[in-house]
Amino acid sequence: MSTVVMNKKDEVIMKLVHYFVTEENYNPIVVNGVKDEIWLENQDGPYRIVRINSNNIFNKEQLNYDYFKIESIVKQIKKKTFSFNVNTLNILLDVNEDLELEPTKHIQPVALSDDSLNITNKGILEAFPNINEKLLKDTSGIDLIINVTKDINEKTEKENKVYERTFKPKKIIFTYILIMACVLMFGICCIFDGIDALRSITNYTALKMGANFAPLIRQGEVWRVITYMFLHASLLHLIVNMYSLYALGASVENFLGRWKFIVVYFVSGICGGLLSAATGSNTISVGASGAIFGLAGALLYFGYHYRTYLGEAIKKQIIPIILINLLIGYLIAGIDNFGHIGGLIGGILCTMALGIDGKSKTFEKINGMICLLAFIGILIYVIMFK
Repeated sequence: MSTVVMNKKDEVIMKLVHYFVTEENYNPIVVNGVKDEIWLENQDGPYRIVRINSNNIFNKEQLNYDYFKIESIVKQIKKKTFSFNVNTLNILLDVNEDLELEPTKHIQPVALSDDSLNITNKGILEAFPNINEKLLKDTSGIDLIINVTKDINEKTEKENKVYERTFKPKKIIFTYILIMACVLMFGICCIFDGIDALRSITNYTALKMGANFAPLIRQGEVWRVITYMFLHASLLHLIVNMYSLYALGASVENFLGRWKFIVVYFVSGICGGLLSAATGSNTISVGASGAIFGLAGALLYFGYHYRTYLGEAIKKQIIPIILINLLIGYLIAGIDNFGHIGGLIGGILCTMALGIDGKSKTFEKINGMICLLAFIGILIYVIMFK
Protein backbone atom coordinates (compact mmCIF):
# COMPACT_ATOMS: atom_id res chain seq x y z
CA MET A 1 0.00 0.00 0.00
CA SER A 2 1.44 3.37 -1.04
CA THR A 3 2.00 6.11 1.51
CA VAL A 4 0.24 9.42 1.02
CA VAL A 5 2.26 12.43 2.10
CA MET A 6 0.48 15.74 2.57
CA ASN A 7 2.00 19.05 3.48
CA LYS A 8 0.83 20.74 6.65
CA LYS A 9 -1.08 23.47 4.86
CA ASP A 10 -3.19 20.97 2.89
CA GLU A 11 -3.96 19.06 6.08
CA VAL A 12 -5.09 22.24 7.83
CA ILE A 13 -7.35 23.10 4.88
CA MET A 14 -8.95 19.65 4.86
CA LYS A 15 -9.53 19.71 8.61
CA LEU A 16 -11.11 23.17 8.49
CA VAL A 17 -13.34 22.23 5.56
CA HIS A 18 -14.36 19.03 7.36
CA TYR A 19 -15.31 20.97 10.49
CA PHE A 20 -17.31 23.71 8.79
CA VAL A 21 -19.13 21.32 6.45
CA THR A 22 -19.96 18.51 8.87
CA GLU A 23 -20.32 20.40 12.16
CA GLU A 24 -21.56 23.86 11.12
CA ASN A 25 -23.58 23.00 7.97
CA TYR A 26 -21.53 25.11 5.57
CA ASN A 27 -21.55 24.26 1.87
CA PRO A 28 -18.80 24.89 -0.69
CA ILE A 29 -19.59 27.55 -3.28
CA VAL A 30 -17.95 27.94 -6.66
CA VAL A 31 -16.12 31.25 -7.06
CA ASN A 32 -14.66 31.88 -10.49
CA GLY A 33 -11.27 33.49 -10.91
CA VAL A 34 -9.73 32.58 -7.55
CA LYS A 35 -6.77 30.32 -6.81
CA ASP A 36 -5.80 28.52 -3.60
CA GLU A 37 -8.99 29.65 -1.87
CA ILE A 38 -12.00 27.76 -0.55
CA TRP A 39 -15.31 29.55 -0.05
CA LEU A 40 -18.02 28.09 2.20
CA GLU A 41 -21.52 29.42 2.81
CA ASN A 42 -24.20 28.96 5.45
CA GLN A 43 -27.10 31.38 5.13
CA ASP A 44 -27.98 30.90 8.80
CA GLY A 45 -24.46 30.68 10.22
CA PRO A 46 -22.82 33.17 12.61
CA TYR A 47 -20.66 34.08 9.61
CA ARG A 48 -22.51 33.84 6.31
CA ILE A 49 -19.24 33.19 4.46
CA VAL A 50 -16.13 31.32 5.60
CA ARG A 51 -13.21 31.82 3.26
CA ILE A 52 -9.98 29.80 3.66
CA ASN A 53 -7.04 31.40 1.86
CA SER A 54 -3.68 29.68 1.51
CA ASN A 55 -2.09 32.43 -0.60
CA ASN A 56 0.82 34.34 0.92
CA ILE A 57 -0.08 37.68 2.51
CA PHE A 58 3.21 39.40 3.19
CA ASN A 59 2.49 43.11 3.56
CA LYS A 60 -0.28 45.65 4.10
CA GLU A 61 -0.82 46.23 0.38
CA GLN A 62 -1.46 42.53 -0.20
CA LEU A 63 -3.84 42.43 2.74
CA ASN A 64 -5.79 45.44 1.45
CA TYR A 65 -6.03 43.84 -1.98
CA ASP A 66 -7.21 40.63 -0.32
CA TYR A 67 -9.99 42.56 1.43
CA PHE A 68 -10.89 44.26 -1.85
CA LYS A 69 -11.18 40.86 -3.54
CA ILE A 70 -13.42 39.55 -0.74
CA GLU A 71 -15.70 42.57 -0.94
CA SER A 72 -16.01 42.22 -4.73
CA ILE A 73 -16.95 38.55 -4.53
CA VAL A 74 -19.31 39.11 -1.58
CA LYS A 75 -21.03 41.85 -3.56
CA GLN A 76 -21.81 39.28 -6.26
CA ILE A 77 -23.11 36.83 -3.64
CA LYS A 78 -25.33 39.51 -2.09
CA LYS A 79 -26.79 40.38 -5.47
CA LYS A 80 -27.42 36.75 -6.37
CA THR A 81 -28.95 35.72 -3.04
CA PHE A 82 -30.94 38.87 -2.25
CA SER A 83 -28.92 39.58 0.89
CA PHE A 84 -27.93 42.82 2.61
CA ASN A 85 -25.28 42.16 5.25
CA VAL A 86 -22.89 39.30 4.61
CA ASN A 87 -20.30 38.78 7.36
CA THR A 88 -17.19 36.93 6.26
CA LEU A 89 -14.72 34.93 8.32
CA ASN A 90 -11.39 35.25 6.48
CA ILE A 91 -9.01 32.47 7.54
CA LEU A 92 -5.44 33.14 6.37
CA LEU A 93 -2.98 30.25 6.39
CA ASP A 94 0.11 32.02 5.08
CA VAL A 95 0.42 35.51 6.53
CA ASN A 96 3.38 37.50 7.82
CA GLU A 97 3.48 37.22 11.61
CA ASP A 98 4.34 40.91 11.94
CA LEU A 99 1.33 41.99 9.88
CA GLU A 100 -1.52 43.39 11.97
CA LEU A 101 -4.87 41.94 10.89
CA GLU A 102 -7.53 44.58 11.37
CA PRO A 103 -11.18 43.54 10.99
CA THR A 104 -13.55 45.59 8.86
CA LYS A 105 -17.28 46.03 9.29
CA HIS A 106 -18.07 42.75 7.54
CA ILE A 107 -14.73 40.90 7.42
CA GLN A 108 -13.17 39.15 10.41
CA PRO A 109 -9.60 37.96 9.66
CA VAL A 110 -7.84 35.24 11.61
CA ALA A 111 -4.36 33.82 10.96
CA LEU A 112 -3.52 30.14 11.41
CA SER A 113 -0.11 28.56 11.11
CA ASP A 114 0.57 25.30 9.29
CA ASP A 115 1.61 23.44 12.44
CA SER A 116 -1.15 24.58 14.79
CA LEU A 117 -4.92 24.42 14.75
CA ASN A 118 -5.41 25.92 18.18
CA ILE A 119 -7.72 28.87 17.56
CA THR A 120 -7.60 31.59 20.22
CA ASN A 121 -9.46 34.43 18.50
CA LYS A 122 -12.31 35.40 20.88
CA GLY A 123 -14.72 36.32 18.11
CA ILE A 124 -14.24 32.95 16.40
CA LEU A 125 -14.63 31.03 19.63
CA GLU A 126 -17.85 32.89 20.43
CA ALA A 127 -19.24 32.04 16.99
CA PHE A 128 -17.94 28.45 16.96
CA PRO A 129 -17.37 27.43 20.61
CA ASN A 130 -16.64 23.77 19.76
CA ILE A 131 -14.20 24.38 16.91
CA ASN A 132 -11.07 23.35 18.85
CA GLU A 133 -12.76 20.18 20.11
CA LYS A 134 -14.22 19.03 16.79
CA LEU A 135 -11.26 19.59 14.48
CA LEU A 136 -9.56 16.34 13.36
CA LYS A 137 -6.24 17.14 15.03
CA ASP A 138 -4.83 13.62 15.45
CA THR A 139 -5.52 12.42 11.91
CA SER A 140 -3.18 12.82 8.94
CA GLY A 141 -2.21 11.38 5.58
CA ILE A 142 -4.46 8.74 4.02
CA ASP A 143 -6.57 8.43 7.18
CA LEU A 144 -7.39 12.13 7.01
CA ILE A 145 -8.40 11.90 3.36
CA ILE A 146 -10.62 8.86 4.03
CA ASN A 147 -12.33 10.38 7.09
CA VAL A 148 -12.93 13.77 5.49
CA THR A 149 -14.25 12.27 2.25
CA LYS A 150 -16.53 9.82 4.07
CA ASP A 151 -18.04 12.41 6.43
CA ILE A 152 -18.59 15.06 3.75
CA ASN A 153 -20.15 12.51 1.38
CA GLU A 154 -22.57 11.37 4.09
CA LYS A 155 -23.64 14.93 4.82
CA THR A 156 -23.97 15.79 1.14
CA GLU A 157 -26.08 12.69 0.58
CA LYS A 158 -28.52 13.74 3.31
CA GLU A 159 -28.79 17.27 1.92
CA ASN A 160 -29.31 15.95 -1.60
CA LYS A 161 -32.20 13.79 -0.39
CA VAL A 162 -33.89 16.84 1.19
CA TYR A 163 -33.29 18.90 -1.96
CA GLU A 164 -34.61 16.14 -4.21
CA ARG A 165 -37.67 15.61 -2.01
CA THR A 166 -38.43 19.34 -2.08
CA PHE A 167 -37.93 20.12 -5.76
CA LYS A 168 -38.90 16.81 -7.35
CA PRO A 169 -42.10 17.31 -9.45
CA LYS A 170 -45.12 15.94 -7.63
CA LYS A 171 -48.70 15.24 -8.64
CA ILE A 172 -50.80 18.36 -8.03
CA ILE A 173 -54.19 17.60 -6.47
CA PHE A 174 -55.47 20.24 -4.04
CA THR A 175 -54.87 23.15 -6.41
CA TYR A 176 -57.19 21.60 -8.98
CA ILE A 177 -59.77 20.70 -6.34
CA LEU A 178 -59.86 24.33 -5.15
CA ILE A 179 -60.23 25.59 -8.73
CA MET A 180 -63.10 23.19 -9.37
CA ALA A 181 -64.81 24.22 -6.12
CA CYS A 182 -64.63 27.92 -7.08
CA VAL A 183 -65.97 27.21 -10.57
CA LEU A 184 -68.79 25.12 -9.10
CA MET A 185 -69.78 27.87 -6.66
CA PHE A 186 -69.81 30.43 -9.46
CA GLY A 187 -72.08 28.11 -11.45
CA ILE A 188 -74.47 27.94 -8.49
CA CYS A 189 -74.50 31.75 -8.28
CA CYS A 190 -75.40 31.84 -11.98
CA ILE A 191 -78.42 29.67 -11.23
CA PHE A 192 -79.65 32.30 -8.77
CA ASP A 193 -78.81 35.42 -10.81
CA GLY A 194 -79.01 34.08 -14.35
CA ILE A 195 -76.80 35.31 -17.15
CA ASP A 196 -76.32 38.64 -15.35
CA ALA A 197 -74.01 36.82 -12.93
CA LEU A 198 -71.39 36.62 -15.70
CA ARG A 199 -71.05 40.38 -15.41
CA SER A 200 -71.74 40.72 -11.69
CA ILE A 201 -73.53 38.66 -9.07
CA THR A 202 -75.96 40.52 -6.82
CA ASN A 203 -75.19 41.44 -3.23
CA TYR A 204 -78.18 39.34 -2.17
CA THR A 205 -76.76 36.21 -3.81
CA ALA A 206 -73.27 36.94 -2.49
CA LEU A 207 -74.55 37.23 1.09
CA LYS A 208 -76.80 34.22 0.70
CA MET A 209 -73.90 32.07 -0.54
CA GLY A 210 -71.50 33.16 2.23
CA ALA A 211 -69.79 36.45 1.34
CA ASN A 212 -67.58 38.12 3.94
CA PHE A 213 -69.53 40.83 5.80
CA ALA A 214 -68.44 42.18 9.20
CA PRO A 215 -71.95 42.85 10.70
CA LEU A 216 -72.98 39.23 10.06
CA ILE A 217 -69.69 37.92 11.43
CA ARG A 218 -70.36 39.81 14.66
CA GLN A 219 -73.70 38.04 14.84
CA GLY A 220 -71.95 34.68 14.89
CA GLU A 221 -71.65 33.79 11.20
CA VAL A 222 -67.88 33.30 11.48
CA TRP A 223 -67.89 30.67 8.74
CA ARG A 224 -68.07 33.55 6.24
CA VAL A 225 -64.30 34.12 6.53
CA ILE A 226 -63.97 30.70 4.84
CA THR A 227 -66.90 30.52 2.41
CA TYR A 228 -66.16 33.93 0.83
CA MET A 229 -62.98 32.43 -0.66
CA PHE A 230 -65.05 30.24 -3.01
CA LEU A 231 -67.23 33.07 -4.35
CA HIS A 232 -66.42 35.50 -7.17
CA ALA A 233 -68.12 38.70 -8.23
CA SER A 234 -68.02 38.05 -12.00
CA LEU A 235 -66.72 35.72 -14.68
CA LEU A 236 -63.68 37.97 -15.21
CA HIS A 237 -62.97 37.95 -11.46
CA LEU A 238 -63.17 34.15 -11.47
CA ILE A 239 -60.89 33.74 -14.51
CA VAL A 240 -58.19 36.07 -13.15
CA ASN A 241 -58.16 34.43 -9.72
CA MET A 242 -58.24 30.87 -11.04
CA TYR A 243 -55.33 31.56 -13.37
CA SER A 244 -53.38 33.03 -10.44
CA LEU A 245 -54.31 30.06 -8.25
CA TYR A 246 -53.17 27.65 -10.95
CA ALA A 247 -49.84 29.47 -11.43
CA LEU A 248 -48.96 29.93 -7.75
CA GLY A 249 -50.80 26.99 -6.23
CA ALA A 250 -49.01 24.35 -8.26
CA SER A 251 -45.59 25.71 -7.21
CA VAL A 252 -46.46 26.03 -3.52
CA GLU A 253 -48.13 22.61 -3.40
CA ASN A 254 -45.07 21.08 -5.05
CA PHE A 255 -42.51 22.82 -2.80
CA LEU A 256 -44.29 22.65 0.57
CA GLY A 257 -46.30 19.47 0.08
CA ARG A 258 -50.06 19.03 -0.19
CA TRP A 259 -51.04 19.34 3.45
CA LYS A 260 -48.91 22.36 4.20
CA PHE A 261 -50.23 23.94 1.00
CA ILE A 262 -53.87 23.50 1.98
CA VAL A 263 -53.23 24.81 5.51
CA VAL A 264 -51.44 27.89 4.14
CA TYR A 265 -54.25 28.48 1.63
CA PHE A 266 -57.07 28.45 4.18
CA VAL A 267 -55.16 30.28 6.91
CA SER A 268 -54.18 32.99 4.41
CA GLY A 269 -57.75 33.29 3.20
CA ILE A 270 -59.04 33.56 6.78
CA CYS A 271 -56.45 36.23 7.61
CA GLY A 272 -57.44 38.15 4.49
CA GLY A 273 -61.11 37.90 5.37
CA LEU A 274 -60.49 39.01 8.95
CA LEU A 275 -58.42 42.06 7.94
CA SER A 276 -61.04 42.97 5.34
CA ALA A 277 -63.81 42.76 7.91
CA ALA A 278 -61.75 44.67 10.48
CA THR A 279 -61.09 47.60 8.12
CA GLY A 280 -64.34 47.77 6.13
CA SER A 281 -67.36 47.12 8.35
CA ASN A 282 -69.95 47.68 5.58
CA THR A 283 -68.05 46.05 2.73
CA ILE A 284 -69.24 42.82 1.13
CA SER A 285 -66.16 40.85 0.12
CA VAL A 286 -65.77 37.77 -2.08
CA GLY A 287 -62.91 36.07 -3.87
CA ALA A 288 -59.91 33.78 -3.46
CA SER A 289 -57.39 36.59 -3.92
CA GLY A 290 -56.57 36.86 -0.20
CA ALA A 291 -55.66 33.17 -0.12
CA ILE A 292 -53.76 33.54 -3.40
CA PHE A 293 -51.73 36.43 -1.96
CA GLY A 294 -50.99 34.08 0.95
CA LEU A 295 -49.56 31.58 -1.53
CA ALA A 296 -47.37 34.35 -2.92
CA GLY A 297 -46.21 35.06 0.64
CA ALA A 298 -45.49 31.36 1.16
CA LEU A 299 -43.46 31.27 -2.06
CA LEU A 300 -41.58 34.38 -0.94
CA TYR A 301 -40.71 32.80 2.43
CA PHE A 302 -39.74 29.52 0.76
CA GLY A 303 -37.63 31.36 -1.81
CA TYR A 304 -35.82 33.25 0.93
CA HIS A 305 -34.65 29.97 2.46
CA TYR A 306 -33.52 28.74 -0.97
CA ARG A 307 -32.32 32.15 -2.15
CA THR A 308 -29.05 30.68 -3.39
CA TYR A 309 -31.13 29.03 -6.11
CA LEU A 310 -34.18 31.30 -6.25
CA GLY A 311 -32.65 34.71 -5.50
CA GLU A 312 -33.20 35.98 -9.05
CA ALA A 313 -36.78 34.68 -9.08
CA ILE A 314 -37.51 36.53 -5.83
CA LYS A 315 -36.19 39.83 -7.15
CA LYS A 316 -37.49 39.68 -10.71
CA GLN A 317 -40.74 37.72 -10.37
CA ILE A 318 -42.24 37.16 -6.93
CA ILE A 319 -41.73 40.60 -5.34
CA PRO A 320 -42.66 42.57 -8.50
CA ILE A 321 -45.86 40.52 -8.92
CA ILE A 322 -46.87 41.18 -5.32
CA LEU A 323 -46.13 44.91 -5.53
CA ILE A 324 -47.85 45.36 -8.90
CA ASN A 325 -51.01 43.61 -7.72
CA LEU A 326 -51.10 45.65 -4.51
CA LEU A 327 -50.68 48.83 -6.58
CA ILE A 328 -53.51 47.78 -8.88
CA GLY A 329 -55.64 47.20 -5.80
CA TYR A 330 -55.12 50.79 -4.69
CA LEU A 331 -55.68 52.32 -8.14
CA ILE A 332 -58.84 50.43 -9.15
CA ALA A 333 -62.04 50.91 -7.18
CA GLY A 334 -63.85 47.86 -5.83
CA ILE A 335 -60.75 45.77 -5.08
CA ASP A 336 -60.41 44.69 -1.45
CA ASN A 337 -56.70 45.43 -0.95
CA PHE A 338 -56.88 44.88 2.81
CA GLY A 339 -57.94 41.32 2.07
CA HIS A 340 -54.86 40.96 -0.13
CA ILE A 341 -52.54 42.37 2.55
CA GLY A 342 -54.07 40.19 5.25
CA GLY A 343 -53.66 37.11 3.07
CA LEU A 344 -50.04 38.00 2.28
CA ILE A 345 -49.16 38.42 5.97
CA GLY A 346 -51.05 35.27 6.90
CA GLY A 347 -49.28 33.25 4.21
CA ILE A 348 -45.82 34.33 5.34
CA LEU A 349 -46.53 33.72 9.04
CA CYS A 350 -48.28 30.40 8.43
CA THR A 351 -45.41 29.11 6.28
CA MET A 352 -42.99 30.26 8.95
CA ALA A 353 -44.98 28.33 11.57
CA LEU A 354 -45.18 25.17 9.45
CA GLY A 355 -41.51 25.41 8.49
CA ILE A 356 -39.46 24.57 5.41
CA ASP A 357 -38.18 20.99 5.39
CA GLY A 358 -34.46 20.84 6.02
CA LYS A 359 -34.21 24.61 6.56
CA SER A 360 -36.41 25.90 9.38
CA LYS A 361 -35.33 25.63 13.00
CA THR A 362 -37.66 24.95 15.91
CA PHE A 363 -37.45 28.49 17.31
CA GLU A 364 -38.43 29.89 13.88
CA LYS A 365 -41.54 27.71 13.81
CA ILE A 366 -42.47 28.75 17.34
CA ASN A 367 -42.00 32.44 16.52
CA GLY A 368 -44.10 32.01 13.39
CA MET A 369 -46.92 30.37 15.33
CA ILE A 370 -46.88 33.05 18.04
CA CYS A 371 -46.95 35.87 15.48
CA LEU A 372 -49.71 34.19 13.47
CA LEU A 373 -51.95 33.63 16.50
CA ALA A 374 -51.30 37.20 17.70
CA PHE A 375 -52.21 38.58 14.25
CA ILE A 376 -55.45 36.58 14.11
CA GLY A 377 -56.30 37.42 17.72
CA ILE A 378 -55.89 41.16 17.15
CA LEU A 379 -58.10 41.07 14.04
CA ILE A 380 -60.83 39.12 15.86
CA TYR A 381 -60.73 41.60 18.73
CA VAL A 382 -61.04 44.56 16.34
CA ILE A 383 -63.98 42.98 14.50
CA MET A 384 -65.87 42.07 17.63
CA PHE A 385 -65.19 45.06 19.85
CA LYS A 386 -64.31 48.05 17.66
